[in-house]
Amino acid sequence: MSGGVEWALHCCVVLTSIEEPVPATKLAELHDVSASYLAKQLQALSRAGLVRSVQGKAGGYVLTREPASITVLDVVEAVDGPGQAFTCTEIRQRGPLATPAESCTAPCPIARAMAGADAAWREALRAVSITDLVQDVVSASGPPAMARIGAWLTTPEG
Repeated sequence: MSGGVEWALHCCVVLTSIEEPVPATKLAELHDVSASYLAKQLQALSRAGLVRSVQGKAGGYVLTREPASITVLDVVEAVDGPGQAFTCTEIRQRGPLATPAESCTAPCPIARAMAGADAAWREALRAVSITDLVQDVVSASGPPAMARIGAWLTTPEG
């Protein structure tokens, strides 16, 4: 999983703290990350329909849906794509003791185990929403945490 997933998830959580659009540069400054790399993650979220870009002087990014309807899996797939984490290359069909292709009618035990793990991982990520993450931030950092973030985001650049 790419580092962009972490950045995108943090941005989605932060965007719940205020109603106004937040410029990508402000989000990058808040997280002390590369503005150009963060912009790529925000573009991926936008292509997936999770955020939208608002143009103009007061422009920036806003969530397009209620945070409860955006899952961690939605963000992961927006940034890293929907593909499986493991790709079987049928290594069992190579080498001096290769299994003939006609004998490989079912996925091998390793491919089955990895597919099962991928399905469980995706189900776990699908079960956590941005609202759940916000609630966890509030539990871990205290009720004023999100308000402090929102206040900082609305402070004019200086």
